[in-house]
Amino acid sequence: AMAEEVERKPVLEMVQADGTDGNCVTFVLHDEDHTFGNSLRYMIMKNWLAADSESPLVLPASVSCSPEVEFCGYSITHPSESKINFRIQTRGGILAIEPFRRGLTELVDVCQHVLSKFEASVKEYKAQREAEMD
Repeated sequence: AMAEEVERKPVLEMVQADGTDGNCVTFVLHDEDHTFGNSLRYMIMKNWLAADSESPLVLPASVSCSPEVEFCGYSITHPSESKINFRIQTRGGILAIEPFRRGLTELVDVCQHVLSKFEASVKEYKAQREAEMD
C-alpha cells in the first residue's frame, strides 16, 4: 500500500503591498497566534519601548533597536484560522524583511536566555533541597 502524501502548507508567506519596493510587507504566518505575534511585535518595536525604564524585562546585550520601522503590527484573520498577518513598514530604504529577520533572531535569543536562567534556577533549587535533606 502506498503511503498517502500529506499536503504541506507553507509556514510563511510574504505579500508585498502594491507600489512598494519591499518596504511594506505582510508576512502570513501559519499555525501561530497572539503568543508569537505579540512577542515578535515587541522585539521589533522595542526601540520606543526601551525608553520605558519601568519595563520588567531585561533584554540581553545582543538585542538592538530599530528606528527604521515605521509601522509594525499583526492581526488574526479569524478565530477559526490559526494564522496571523504580520505587517511591517520601513523607511530609509530598509527592506521590511530585515527587521523581521532580526526580530525573529532576537526573539530566539531572549527565549534561550530565559530558558537558561530557568534551568539554572531549577538546578540551584534541587541542590538546595538535597543539601537540606542531608
